[in-house]
Amino acid sequence: MVASIWNPYVEGQQNSACRLKIQKGPDSMQVGWRVDPALYGNNHTMFFIHFQAGNVHCFNTLCPGFVIVNSDIYLDSEFEHITHRGDEQQWEFVMYIDRDLANGNWWLLIGANQTAVGFWPPGIFTALANDFATNIEWGGVTYTPPGAPYPAMGSSFFPDQYNPDPSLDAYCRGLIVLDDKGVTINANNTPIFIDSHYLYRVIDEPNWGPGQFPHYMFYGGPETKYVPPL
Repeated sequence: MVASIWNPYVEGQQNSACRLKIQKGPDSMQVGWRVDPALYGNNHTMFFIHFQAGNVHCFNTLCPGFVIVNSDIYLDSEFEHITHRGDEQQWEFVMYIDRDLANGNWWLLIGANQTAVGFWPPGIFTALANDFATNIEWGGVTYTPPGAPYPAMGSSFFPDQYNPDPSLDAYCRGLIVLDDKGVTINANNTPIFIDSHYLYRVIDEPNWGPGQFPHYMFYGGPETKYVPPL
């Protein structure tokens, strides 16, 4: 997956992120960018990973689980370049989660050259220990404490439902999956999940871009100073 990198404004216990998530049952893995003052102590856009294994869940390497194999890439690091609305160039983050069929390790790969960052060993999981994922998610996610206003997502604007623009709107693209035969396919016919249309918007375009895997998904929404109904 390729995601444009943004810096939506959040405060306090709020957070806003773009993630790739794979899941089966109680087990999941995530990778992406995140703005989270409670986790990082600032409002910068950071590279993060997360895993959940049953009742155990952890960001980055705050607890044992993820095995780092590349000392040149730092989890928790701040992205040097951020996309600004209207820029001619969009800064992007390329990420993959891939299962090694030989030993069951779940590898995190980044960049166009698929550079290995590390892996989640199968032994920390139950449902994902010896099987493939049954659910894959991509896009924006936010959190705010109960009863508080909602933070911005993506570019902090609603994408235009009739004419989404990658220079104006946050997006994920190159959305591909491996099927049960190991064949790489375009991720068509994907359902959209959104908690509130008052807050955020998602535009799914399976054939919007050029090339072999043209799937784009645009998303985003502004900071909300009131608490609308979900």
